[in-house]
Amino acid sequence: MLWIVLLLFAGCSTKNGVADDDTIRVGIRSSELRTWEYLEEKAREGDLAIELVQFSSAYDPNEALNDGEIDVNAFQHIAYLDTFNEKTGSDIVPIGTTIIAPLGIYSNEYQSVEEIRDGAQIAIPNDQANWGRALLLLEDAGLITVVDDFAGIGGEDKVQGNPKNIELIPVDGFQTPRSMEDTGVAVIGNGIAVEAGLMLKDAILHESETAKPYINIIAAKSENKEDERLQQLVELYQSEATKEFIEETYKGNYLPTFITLEELATYKETYVK
Repeated sequence: MLWIVLLLFAGCSTKNGVADDDTIRVGIRSSELRTWEYLEEKAREGDLAIELVQFSSAYDPNEALNDGEIDVNAFQHIAYLDTFNEKTGSDIVPIGTTIIAPLGIYSNEYQSVEEIRDGAQIAIPNDQANWGRALLLLEDAGLITVVDDFAGIGGEDKVQGNPKNIELIPVDGFQTPRSMEDTGVAVIGNGIAVEAGLMLKDAILHESETAKPYINIIAAKSENKEDERLQQLVELYQSEATKEFIEETYKGNYLPTFITLEELATYKETYVK
């Protein structure tokens, strides 16, 4: 997949990380492809040009953004971005919010959270941001409690109480649907669930639009955050027409969530008990 992406880049010259031809190169993953194809078509009706650059799970679109190979990306939530910036010293910033793709607890063995037996295994995504997110959802389910100073970053050491002796099995997020076949229960990100043929209504419990740390974003390099074309892109995404498209297309699997960047910046308050 990486070599395909590089071929796409070969025809684009850049200046300060933005394409010279005024085309906005948007790095995405397949889970929200239909939305971005819709936006690509709507942009043609105005004065924007969008080029979609699709990435597999093997390559982080933040790396491509850092390298100036794309102008923005739209695949991650704010907590993931902050974790990436802290680990890499990057200066990527959100320029607009998009959706929440609710994390859900799915099971091919149980019909409700209450049925989950003592000692059950639950597969959870193993990257730090989504591991922490899974712990919060499992706490909401009444299966565990997290430490009092929890800051959203996951790990086994963040579990304070585990009355049912649940065994958490960290796996690559993209493998969580398959892992459910072995564990009987899995915490699965919604984009991944959709690709696996699961609907949000199939989850025995899921997040709501109030899960602020997990609001997805359009992200750009800090130096380009005021770019007029990028702001037009955000406005296009946050239009009523796009909201209706998402609701009709994804049948409630994705929740359009448009809040200000100032409000988004307070997301860590969600972790405070």
